[in-house]
Amino acid sequence: MTRIIASLAEVSERYDALYCDLWGCLHDGKRPFPEAVEALNAFRARGGAVVLLTNAPRPKPSIVRQLQGLGVPDDCYDEVTSSGDAAQYALITGTVGRRVYHLGPAKDDTFFTEFSPDLQSVASTEAPVEKVPLEEAEGIVCTGLFDDMTETPEDYRATLLHAKARGLKLLCANPDIMVDYGHKRIYCAGAIAEAYDAMGGESLYFGKPHPPIYDLARRRLEAIRPGILPDRILCIGDGIATDIRGAVAEDLDSIFITGGLASDVFGENGETLEAGRLEDWLAKVELSPSFAIARLR
Repeated sequence: MTRIIASLAEVSERYDALYCDLWGCLHDGKRPFPEAVEALNAFRARGGAVVLLTNAPRPKPSIVRQLQGLGVPDDCYDEVTSSGDAAQYALITGTVGRRVYHLGPAKDDTFFTEFSPDLQSVASTEAPVEKVPLEEAEGIVCTGLFDDMTETPEDYRATLLHAKARGLKLLCANPDIMVDYGHKRIYCAGAIAEAYDAMGGESLYFGKPHPPIYDLARRRLEAIRPGILPDRILCIGDGIATDIRGAVAEDLDSIFITGGLASDVFGENGETLEAGRLEDWLAKVELSPSFAIARLR
């Protein structure tokens, strides 16, 4: 049974490392959550390691710059691993070909040009990947919608049908379906990939809840803090289908943040977070996180 807690500190002594989601847990795309920053700082102060584990389609260096721009302090985390990082390995090793069509906004161009040091060494040994028009592509790389503030997956139906007819694989750099940008809910690359799958296309996933991002996170955690066992790692996230499903699949403990994507059910501040309602809802989604809290604090 999932235990409702009031703060991370209630359970933090059981763990040596956190895999903490970003959007909905540490920030809302516009500003950091002060209580979340404080909670992560407290965990690090007692010797714990914090790995920010995000389904953002951009590489680690770009994520770090974004966090700095939002005002997230550098000292509240130790390492970053993104879906973009995990998907980049597939890109540079030719999983969807060397000539690819980029479906996504210009802000994600760093996915093709900027790599973390551990991936740069791989990229330097592989043939270059070229962005081309859809008609010339061997595969698709989807990092999001061109304009996620106004568009929906339905706007891409013709593009996806054309890609399916050509038998193109779609590399999904962000499996999230939606995120909350401030108070607006916007679609992510996962919604495009889901639509492509539904029409019979083939999408490839590398972020949460899929194994590649966890494999990369383990390697990076081992590099900064060797010897941490899986039962001493705690995952934190507001995505029941990504953060929590991924943690369960990896046999890792987890905290479900109910005030994020599920705030329409439980409320942003947990005013309706009570055991019966929570257990009924979790039974419907057939997942059982170790703990639940309205907001990371």
